[in-house]
Amino acid sequence: MSDPLVLTGFDLTAGGVEDVARNGRPVALAPEAVARMAEGWKVVQESVQAGAEVYGLTTGVGAHKRVSMTAGQLEHFNRLLLPSHRVGQGPHAPAEVVRAALLRLVNGFASGTVGVRPELAARLVDALNAGETPDVRMLGSVGQADLAPMADMAHGVIGDFPLTGSETLSLINSNAFSTGIATLALADCRRLVESLDAAGALDMEAFAANLNVLHPAVARARPYPGLARSIERLRELLRDSSLWDEGAARNLQDPLTFRNLPQMHGAARDALAHADAMLAVELNASQQNPLLVLEERRFISVANFEILPLAAALDLVRIALAPVLTSASERTLKLLASQFSGLPLGLSADPASPEDALSEFGVATAALAGEARLLAQPVSYELSTTSIAEGIEDRMTMAPLGARRLAEMVGLGERIAAIELVVAAQAVDLRSPPRLGHATGELHRLLREAIPFTGAGLEPPQDLVPVLGLLRSGAVAACGSAGPGSDTPRQ
Repeated sequence: MSDPLVLTGFDLTAGGVEDVARNGRPVALAPEAVARMAEGWKVVQESVQAGAEVYGLTTGVGAHKRVSMTAGQLEHFNRLLLPSHRVGQGPHAPAEVVRAALLRLVNGFASGTVGVRPELAARLVDALNAGETPDVRMLGSVGQADLAPMADMAHGVIGDFPLTGSETLSLINSNAFSTGIATLALADCRRLVESLDAAGALDMEAFAANLNVLHPAVARARPYPGLARSIERLRELLRDSSLWDEGAARNLQDPLTFRNLPQMHGAARDALAHADAMLAVELNASQQNPLLVLEERRFISVANFEILPLAAALDLVRIALAPVLTSASERTLKLLASQFSGLPLGLSADPASPEDALSEFGVATAALAGEARLLAQPVSYELSTTSIAEGIEDRMTMAPLGARRLAEMVGLGERIAAIELVVAAQAVDLRSPPRLGHATGELHRLLREAIPFTGAGLEPPQDLVPVLGLLRSGAVAACGSAGPGSDTPRQ
């Protein structure tokens, strides 16, 4: 078993979340985090004894914030607060999302900015280490604290553990659910972009494209970090390809979806880099109200559940990903069309035959790209109603929706990439270039182990699950990641 991920409240990473959520890595609380929570709990008791006005501790919540509570009413309040917020709808979240959300919640407790007992944090850690994954409904949060899904999660994990003070509010009043979905979706999106690099390089081999678009001067003249990385990556994927030979390109200028490939992938990389920066903050930032200021030994009412930086970044990633997926689909269509590719219609092994060969994959990829584009619509500026809680709750980020849409968009993108790879491999076989690149050759071999060439009179592949498996395992993304002489592509 791997060493536990130690939670301090301040250094949780996206990789750590993925390791716990997907690989079952155990979790432990740092001793200093336990000490902070114990000291914070003393402040909770002091506030109650002093009769201080603390939201959710000595008052009700939402529109009931003006209703004061006595110490004797707290137990009853805690018992009813959880079921009153279990209003989620729709299908259950995947187990990995629940685990990611639970981890983010505990990390928030560990920071000492929330008034909970260390025993409550320990109960959540025990749930993670025991593999508990309660049923959490996906729908019902506007992204200003994920109240409904967090209430489902707390209900399933807490069991008969007694809650007191403002602990029930602390369990539900965070954006841990949104952050958990976003963390996993962004990880999958990063892998998809790396895979689309590899698929795009194979498209270039299949099209006999002009590789001048990958000249290092392109990035020097247009110094975006993502563009520089995309050109570097594509050059490595195509290292040793015969396309670097003089006169190998069929066209002086290829269609834009080939010529702009590094610019489009670069824009997606830059959007992902921004989202990663926002996520790095959000994984360790306070998401709760009220905020415990331990050094002042008091609570203050805040709006730290305002997750707009991450919600807007998720919108940006989807916007940048949409043209990447549309262009991947369009390159596939270009390869299937003889007037553009110079190869038989539908990439048929028998040009004289009336068979469709791979032609109908063009319809499928266009449909998938159309759905993906519809998911790119921004949601973080969505309007709220002023009728909830007497007009107090008049903001929404729709962060869970933005994260779910990215996850769904990545899933569609994987299917677009699977079709792109199958079509490109067929085109490479028909064109028979003198020499594939070191990495594109490796990719072609992987594809041929998964899906055979569609010969004359044979049915096209009916099931692309083997190719999807290569994409989701990271095998496609890993192509050309490193190797001897990788810094000097042959030209």
